[in-house]
Amino acid sequence: MCGIIGAASSRNVGKLLVQGLHKMEYRGYDSAGIALHQKDNIFNLRTLGKVSLLEEGMIQQRPKSKLGIAHTRWATHGEPSEVNAHPHGSSGEVYIVHNGIIENYLELTDKLVEDGYAFNSETDSEVIAHLLHKHFQSTGDLLEAMHDTIKDLNGAFAIAAIHSSDKNRLVVARNKSPLLIGVGLEENFAASDPLALSQLTNEFVFLEDGDVAEITKESYQVFDGKNSPVKRGVTEIDIAVNAVTKGEYSHFMEKEIYEQPDAVANTINGKLGEEDVLDNIFGLGSSEVFSNIKRIQFVACGTSLHAGKVGRFWFEQIAQIPCYVDFASEYRYRDPLVEDGTLFVTISQSGETADTLAALNLARNLGLEWIFGICNVQESTLMRICNLSFITRAGPEIGVASTKAFTTQLASLFILALTLAKTKSHISVQDERNFLTQLRHLPNAIASILHEEQNIKNWVKYFQNKQNVLFLGRGIHYPIAMEGALKLKEISYIHAEAYAAGELKHGPLALIDENMPIIAIAPNDDLVHKLKNNLEEVKARGGKLFIIADHGFELQEDTCTKIISLGDHAGFLSPILHVIPLQLLAFHVADSKGHDVDKPRNLAKSVTVE
Repeated sequence: MCGIIGAASSRNVGKLLVQGLHKMEYRGYDSAGIALHQKDNIFNLRTLGKVSLLEEGMIQQRPKSKLGIAHTRWATHGEPSEVNAHPHGSSGEVYIVHNGIIENYLELTDKLVEDGYAFNSETDSEVIAHLLHKHFQSTGDLLEAMHDTIKDLNGAFAIAAIHSSDKNRLVVARNKSPLLIGVGLEENFAASDPLALSQLTNEFVFLEDGDVAEITKESYQVFDGKNSPVKRGVTEIDIAVNAVTKGEYSHFMEKEIYEQPDAVANTINGKLGEEDVLDNIFGLGSSEVFSNIKRIQFVACGTSLHAGKVGRFWFEQIAQIPCYVDFASEYRYRDPLVEDGTLFVTISQSGETADTLAALNLARNLGLEWIFGICNVQESTLMRICNLSFITRAGPEIGVASTKAFTTQLASLFILALTLAKTKSHISVQDERNFLTQLRHLPNAIASILHEEQNIKNWVKYFQNKQNVLFLGRGIHYPIAMEGALKLKEISYIHAEAYAAGELKHGPLALIDENMPIIAIAPNDDLVHKLKNNLEEVKARGGKLFIIADHGFELQEDTCTKIISLGDHAGFLSPILHVIPLQLLAFHVADSKGHDVDKPRNLAKSVTVE
């Protein structure tokens, strides 16, 4: 969850490191810190709060250095505080930054205390600094000390370290946590994410689990888990400057909501022929694999899980393939039964979600052969593991609350459902053509929904001071209600829950009164009449209804019922359109409450710890 960065350069690196932290602040913003080599000592500055406070301290003190490491934190062990902020040091000689969780830190702490080391923080990360110092005392070399240190660690880690006796070199290590090297001219870098280095280089070396590397301004060298030198390929990634700036918008989330027509268009472009989905867009040999599929297992977290829940309807209704959807964080712990002919589908925005990767590895260990990944980051760990994949083209998503990543995931799943339906001969030629026409029109349809923003703003006053909101949906739109509730709670801090509307009478009706707003998703599908009956039950008990409906929905507006009409029913693609107003509502409610929409409290974008 945290973001780490390091630099060895022929120029002053302090400003470069702070700029990189700003670009990774979506990974965590509880605290920030920097350590810079200065002659024979280390300058160390740590601040509680966002990177801007660290930047202020750097402007005041103006340290100069050509070697350093820095960190922005999402707290796991130990509360957000200056003393728990990274970098952590040992004896004023070794300083480290860390992303991950050290599972055996208590055992290591006890041993280190016996060896005379004193701990200043409540974090699991401080053990790394003391271990490095201890091993350095034996080896006299930071690289060797890092090799010895990681042998002692159980858990996930990306580590960058410097030593006061070495003004030229930083050492890094990775296990189950993303880490890469940025290759520059007379300078080289390490970071959790290419975004951190987007204005410094477009050449990256992605480290693998067990790798240790030494980095100087002139060169870098990678060693594998056996301490043998290895070559890791260089990947070129060009990240457009406007992709990581707000442009005319006040928040990244707002910008990303409005980028959805282009994001969806970019995702489907090049995938559709005149009359069908193009072959092998999911990887070479995918057509043969798909012909043998008997069932699908979706595994994901958060918003991506909701995408899987929508996808389940498409795959069962269009492709007629049974589907199962699991939380990645729970999948491993229920001793899942796996069957031959299962396509294991993982969905992730970042491709680095620890729970999702752990579930994927379990599936492989259980013998599942066909592992499919849907992801927004080509160079992610997920994409390197999966033998079949689909890259969404949403572009960098900076706001913690996912928007465009979600709608592009849905578009990807729909394309996959069509492909499987065709492979299984479960779809007519005419139906496939109709679906392709709808897909091609989808970006324009999303753009038209965005024109409803002012109507959404008119609802904001009804939610600003509420403590609880209930979302309702039926069928394929129930997961959309879940996504709407998630968006609202993530950034407005209003407690919001979603229910399948048919379940109202089995408990939730007890909550209905004039203080409980109810948001309903009401497309003109086969369940609309049943949904209308459910909403009448709410009205009869004094509930205040806010309905996102298709044109012609039978309920009429009154003092207790507000309706936004989205136009004609969009068929199977309706969920993609109905989520847009819910994104806008969450954004405007949170903004009206004065919240930092892009950096909601206690959350981070890339969840790289279990």
